[in-house]
Amino acid sequence: MRTPRMTIETTLSAGATRAGDILDVLESEAIHIIREVVAEFERPVLLFSGGKDSVVVLHLAAKAFWPGRVPFPVLHVDTGHNFPEVLAFRDATVEKLGVRLTVARVQDYLDDGRLEERTDGTRNPLQTLPLLDAIAAGRHDAVFGGARRDEDKARAKERIISLRDGFGQWDPRNQRPELWNLYNGRHRPGEHVRAFPISNWTELDVWRYIEREGIELPPLYYAHERDVFRRDGMWRAVGPVSEPRPDEQVQRVQVRYRTVGDMSCTGAVESDALTVADVVREVAASTITERGATRADDRISEAAMEDRKREGYF
Repeated sequence: MRTPRMTIETTLSAGATRAGDILDVLESEAIHIIREVVAEFERPVLLFSGGKDSVVVLHLAAKAFWPGRVPFPVLHVDTGHNFPEVLAFRDATVEKLGVRLTVARVQDYLDDGRLEERTDGTRNPLQTLPLLDAIAAGRHDAVFGGARRDEDKARAKERIISLRDGFGQWDPRNQRPELWNLYNGRHRPGEHVRAFPISNWTELDVWRYIEREGIELPPLYYAHERDVFRRDGMWRAVGPVSEPRPDEQVQRVQVRYRTVGDMSCTGAVESDALTVADVVREVAASTITERGATRADDRISEAAMEDRKREGYF
């Protein structure tokens, strides 16, 4: 008789509450999802920005197919506002793993008139069209992402395997049941799915896993001194695409980033966390998610994330 695969629910009900036990189950589930998608779909791709969640998913993919290479390419939508440290880390990581990287650039769309700059200066919402075009150009039928349900209420509505229609759009009312961890990947020509292997993880789970596995990250995730200014309750980095207004005072502050989106919309938090262990303790004490605390693009409206996801955003 085949032994049922352990799930998060069965493990917790059996009394496995230690962090190590939970991480083992989360890792097992994520690797199972990655392998299922690769087995079921023809041309999967991983969205890889160099941020911690996509780094963890790529690490899981490498473990899933070891000693072979990761059997799919990675894709990054470069807004032109990314932190240089993160781009350098992205390039070093894909070179080390021998993974093919495709970069879709928002600047190309601005240059030829397919997109226009926003009045608020952020380019994060402008990623949708380049992303959908890159998916179509690569004929990708499955797109891995590092989204987690605890990040945002719109992401909490996602299934692990989430269907996108022929226009790349998401309908939160048309979600398929995933009973007993069975994933429905059926789709018509022109449609694709988004797959979220770490959907059930929390920010704390991610950091505990990074600590356990010794995963390298961009240095922005750890405390460092930086010139910043205060805007909308967040410390914003001083840079070419993030300049203070006349009434905003530049200060030298020790900060770190909980998420590394664009410089033009991502805030830092004051922190003394110099090591992974320090970050684990800090996150364990936090009562605000990383996006809620540091992402200005999610504050555009009450449903900002859901509106972008409906249009095809990841």
